[in-house]
Amino acid sequence: MLQNLNIIDLAIVESLDLNLEQGLSVLTGETGAGKSILLTALGLALGDRADASYIRPDCERAEINLSFDLSDAPAARTWLEENELDADDQCLVRRTIRQDGKSKAYINGRPTTLQLLKQLSSQLVEIHGQHAHLTLLDNEEQRRFLDDYAQNKVLLTETNQAYAQWRSNFHELKTLIQSSTEQSNQQDLFSYQLNELEQLDLANYDYPALSTEHTKLANLGQILSIGQTQLDALIENEHQSANQIVNQCISALSDLSTLTKELEEPTQLLIEAQIQIQEASQQLRHFLEAQEIDPQGLQELDNQLSIIQNLSRKHQVNPEELPAVAENLATQLDNLTHSSERIEELNTLVEQNLKDYFALAKTLSKKRTQSAIKLSKLISEMIQELGMPQGEFSISVAAQEQSQPKLNGTDKIEFLVSANKGLPLRPLAKVASGGELSRISLAIQVTTSHDKDAPTMIFDEVDSGIGGGIAEIVGQKLRALGNTAQVLCVTHLPQVASQAHQHLFVFKTSDAEMTTSQVRTLSTEQRIEETARMLGGVNITDSTLAHAKEMLLAGMSGNR
Repeated sequence: MLQNLNIIDLAIVESLDLNLEQGLSVLTGETGAGKSILLTALGLALGDRADASYIRPDCERAEINLSFDLSDAPAARTWLEENELDADDQCLVRRTIRQDGKSKAYINGRPTTLQLLKQLSSQLVEIHGQHAHLTLLDNEEQRRFLDDYAQNKVLLTETNQAYAQWRSNFHELKTLIQSSTEQSNQQDLFSYQLNELEQLDLANYDYPALSTEHTKLANLGQILSIGQTQLDALIENEHQSANQIVNQCISALSDLSTLTKELEEPTQLLIEAQIQIQEASQQLRHFLEAQEIDPQGLQELDNQLSIIQNLSRKHQVNPEELPAVAENLATQLDNLTHSSERIEELNTLVEQNLKDYFALAKTLSKKRTQSAIKLSKLISEMIQELGMPQGEFSISVAAQEQSQPKLNGTDKIEFLVSANKGLPLRPLAKVASGGELSRISLAIQVTTSHDKDAPTMIFDEVDSGIGGGIAEIVGQKLRALGNTAQVLCVTHLPQVASQAHQHLFVFKTSDAEMTTSQVRTLSTEQRIEETARMLGGVNITDSTLAHAKEMLLAGMSGNR
């Protein structure tokens, strides 16, 4: 359950530290007091998209912290362990938003991604928004509700995996069959292109080495001429060479070093330099003697590099990439050569994929049908309690006859309703009024909430369009739900607020510069006053207070 909500510098909230309890907690307050900001903060902390507009004016960043007790959240505890983010029976979620619009998320003090945060959030909190009744008009949402109630997650995953396998193999088979008419032309083209590349002797192909060798042969005359000049200067000039000059220096300094030992070291360095000159001269001489101008070899290299450059332009790659092009062509040619075998193999696979998929889809449809009967009965009973005494709710599960699989099984799932006795069941979107739709939505959410993994449920004004005695029943249902889970409800109805285990009052304070939203937990006396305000508006009379007290005592005496 959610134990604590801490908000810093978010919108009109400067600093808020709110402790939450088990059971039903209601948030009330004047319109615009900031109730929606609290839910916005929860959404941001749980992974909603953030931007700098959420930050309180003149502040550098906003921060939201959530503290959860995992003793009633085994699914969340398992997820944390699997992702190595566990910390005993506690879970701390933190989200910060900066002025540049960037945000950071943390789970138990460790940085995390929004994707992982959302995965964890689904195990901790389920939010039913103001417009939840509108989403119920969507057939896909109706399917999701039924599958959640029927606990079809594993079976649905297996069915969709079978669908994905069939789809992958079927599309490959379809592509191969469509391309078979072009196969012969492609095969000839790939063979021709591969033969062109194979003339490069790809097993020993080394473009950088060829290019280097070509550069040397093309400039060999210059290399030999300049090289011989330098060899003469180093050692072979009989009149004056570097070797002779150094030798003269060594002789002169050797004589002087007998007079002063300070000259021994430079003399030794010159001796070492002479050795280096002689070794360099020897290597240079061997190199020059080994070279031979080869016009025919140069021409062959010219021709080979010309072929390489032409093939590079043809295939639009760098010369070094030509072996990879050849390998790719060989693979494609092999695929074309063996495409008939692959088509036969894929036909067998697709046939097996179809059998696997339809077997799973049949099992899924059967389980959905069984659960639809139970859920229809429960929701019918609930909407009758919520002011539709003649109402009937039914979930239609119709298996569609089709030759090809589809995602989420073959069933067409539709919520049907009849608001009055004697009228036929018709699709929800075509029958229910706004108020009826709100009640049906609430009935579905309350009925299916027992089967959810998340231990905390948040209802944001889901009781809109409801009043009078029906509102009291809604409050009783939410309170009963709070006996087995933590329920947080934003409401404007005193009948709902009076049923709460904990009452949180949201209000605004202002000074000369800024407005701030705050929350306080109400005592019994304060709850009576707030319930009276919700009943009577501005002018609260003694009779209004008496009525509020009576409502509150009646609500608090209910099952806890």
